[in-house]
Amino acid sequence: MKKWMYVLVSLMMLLSAVSVFAEETAAPLTLTEIGMFSAGGTVTEPVEGDYDPTTNWMDANRPGNTAHVDHANVLYMTPANDNGNPIVFLHGYGQSRMGWLTTPDGRDGWAQMFLRSGHAAYLVDQPGRGEAGAAVTMTQDGFLDAWSAESKDYKPGDQAWYTHFRIGRVAPERYEGSQFPEGEETQNQFFRQMTPNTTNFDQAKSAAAVSAVLAEVKERTGNKSIFITHSQGGAVGWDVDVENESAIIAIEPGGAPQVDSDQYKKLLDAKIPIIFYFGDYMENGPQDIMSSGFWSMIKAGAVSFAEAYNAAGGDATVIDLPAIGITGNSHFMFQEMNNQVIADHIEAWLTEKGLN
Repeated sequence: MKKWMYVLVSLMMLLSAVSVFAEETAAPLTLTEIGMFSAGGTVTEPVEGDYDPTTNWMDANRPGNTAHVDHANVLYMTPANDNGNPIVFLHGYGQSRMGWLTTPDGRDGWAQMFLRSGHAAYLVDQPGRGEAGAAVTMTQDGFLDAWSAESKDYKPGDQAWYTHFRIGRVAPERYEGSQFPEGEETQNQFFRQMTPNTTNFDQAKSAAAVSAVLAEVKERTGNKSIFITHSQGGAVGWDVDVENESAIIAIEPGGAPQVDSDQYKKLLDAKIPIIFYFGDYMENGPQDIMSSGFWSMIKAGAVSFAEAYNAAGGDATVIDLPAIGITGNSHFMFQEMNNQVIADHIEAWLTEKGLN
C-alpha cells in the first residue's frame, strides 16, 4: 500500500509541478488508474561462489548474487474517458519519459494531451535509461549523453544538444520564429531533462524490452497500442515486434527502415499505418552546420520509405510541418509552444485510422 501511495503522490506532484512556469492551467484531468511496472530483461547467472548472508553486504565480490537487468520501466495512466486505444511512448537519445510529461516552461506534455483525448498512456524508460538503469554492463562509452571512457565524469554536451537538434545556432540563441520556449529558466529546465545511458546502447536489447512492454499492454487492456517514438527511440521502434501495434507515429526518428529489409517487410506484412513528423530549420537552416543537412537526409529517407511502402500496398505518410504551415519546430516539437497544435494533427490522423 505504501508503495502505491508513493507512486500516486509522486505522480500528482509531477503532474502539478509542470505548471510552475505556465501561465494557463488546463481543465482537471481525471484518471482511473496510475501505476508502474517493468517488462522484459534478464537475470544474470550467480556470481561464482556461495552466498553468505552473514557477510552479504560487505563482500565486494558478491558471490552467489544475481541481478535483474536490461528491462524497460513503464509509468502508466488510464483516463476516465478511456477510448480503448492506448499509446506507448518511447523517448529518444539522452532523454527519459520525462520529456512526454512536461515542457521546459512547465506546460502540459503530450502525455496529458493524449490522456485528455481518451488514450491510456504508457511511458517507457528503455533499458539503461531513467528508472530502467540496471544493466548487465555499466557504460564507459557513448556520444552526447554518456560517461567518459577515462572516468565516471559526465561528458559535457549542452551546446552540442542545442545545435544538433536545431533549437538555435548557439545557446541561448533561438532560430527566428522558433517555437522553443523562451527564457533562461526554461533553458535550464530543458538541459536538466537530459540523462545518460548507464550502459552502452544496445538496440536489440531495447527492442526486446519494448516488445515486452507492448505485449504487457495488450495483456492488460486487450488492445493493441499506438506507438509514438522519438529520435533514437524511432530506430528502436522499427525492430519492435509488430503483433501488438496498431499504428506507429515516428517523431523525427533516427532513420527509416531500408526498403525490402526485414524491418520493412514485417511492417508491410502487418499492414501497420505509419506517420512521420519533421520540424523546421533543415533545408532552411544554416548550411554550414552539419545538423541541417543531416536531418534533411533523414527526412528524405523517410520520404523514400513511404513512397515504396505505399506502392507496395502499405499506408505511410510523411508530414513536413513547415510545408503545412506549422513552422518553428525543432527536434523537440512535443515540448514546444505549439505542441498542442501538433498533438491535434496527430489526433486527426488517428481519427482517420479509427484509433480514437
